[in-house]
Amino acid sequence: MTEEHIAGLVPGLRNHLHSYGRYLGGGAVRKHVDRYCRGLLSDLPRKSVEPIALAAGACVRSLQLLLTQHDWDEAGLRDAMQRRIVQEHLPAPGEPRADAVGVVGWIDETSVAKKGDKTPGVQRQYCGSTGKIENCVVTVHLAVGYESFSCLIDSDLYVPQKWIEDPERCREAGIPPDLCFRSKPQIALDQVKRALGNGVRFDWIGFDEGYGGKPWFLAGLEELGVTFIGEVPKSFRCFSAPPRYRSLQRPYVAKEAQHLAKGGKSFRGKKWKRYRLRHKTVGDSTWLVKAGRVYMSVEGQCHDREYWLIVAKNTTTGEIKYFISNAPVRTSLRRMLEAAFSRWGIEHLFRVAKTEIGLGHYEGRRYRGLMRHMMLCQLTLLFVAEQTERLRGEKPTVDEGTGGQGTERGVSAMDAT
Repeated sequence: MTEEHIAGLVPGLRNHLHSYGRYLGGGAVRKHVDRYCRGLLSDLPRKSVEPIALAAGACVRSLQLLLTQHDWDEAGLRDAMQRRIVQEHLPAPGEPRADAVGVVGWIDETSVAKKGDKTPGVQRQYCGSTGKIENCVVTVHLAVGYESFSCLIDSDLYVPQKWIEDPERCREAGIPPDLCFRSKPQIALDQVKRALGNGVRFDWIGFDEGYGGKPWFLAGLEELGVTFIGEVPKSFRCFSAPPRYRSLQRPYVAKEAQHLAKGGKSFRGKKWKRYRLRHKTVGDSTWLVKAGRVYMSVEGQCHDREYWLIVAKNTTTGEIKYFISNAPVRTSLRRMLEAAFSRWGIEHLFRVAKTEIGLGHYEGRRYRGLMRHMMLCQLTLLFVAEQTERLRGEKPTVDEGTGGQGTERGVSAMDAT
């Protein structure tokens, strides 16, 4: 990116924010939003209220009030951003997909380690950013990707059950009294439902095994009418075929995915197919893949429809992944793999949001402040995504590693072995 490009971002950001003016309150509030979003785009090492205010020569208290007290509509802003993405970056219903995999939604969570016990939602829990149990907050996100465009489109704080059971603690943190406990998969389902309501039409929804391992979550996605392909744990239970009868002596029980993939009826006699996964920033990887039709086990009972169960083994590291999908029976394995492995696109977005935008830098103690900080990060990230698209159009040779659907993009089939 040239100095001319960088200089051109200032009026571009102003126009971007102006287009959402109806959701950002009066002129004084919009001025603070402009300062805050500029701070998020700056090279400040810490992008919380105080450093942003001091760098802009603004009153720290004014920016604090922007997040916690001033009157502006963050929910309306989120919905408006989603509608804009539909209109400007996604294909219209019935329009041929320029990208073979189509519009992909990604569900994932991220976490930020915190000290003390005042940050809304903080508790000792698994912190993905450090890979261990520690004091942290967890947020759940939905992203969308199509061709080279990708962006976060929804964000929510996971509020643990212990918080909900402590009304006084919730009151001190400004957590709404009518907020009920929602598990992370429940939050994700609500986010998908909101996106659908704003016109987002996903060809696929992807997720990791923390979500895929819960059959009720998969059933919830089906009720919303979306096609999914996501990881499941190796212990995920399925039936090779629906049981015709039950025997007291030999009850028909579901088997774990790892065992079905080795000798289950739907996998028996099938050969491994070799696929090469193209990466943008590291070397390609090769996977041996098998797929079969199975019936999901829901509370020990056989579900009444078939799903795809896919097993993929990395030829270099030996890593094994299992995926489940409700895609139609005639869907090509190549297309399902491309959708499945595109999920790393949201990890790319998390890296950009955390290192460049300051997604995890909020230091306040108010629920509303944290939610608004995440919403302004989304607004800024959308601006970055749109400018990346614009600059890519002006200069096709720009590094493909910036923007797009992450580092994983594309699957090519090789000869079956």
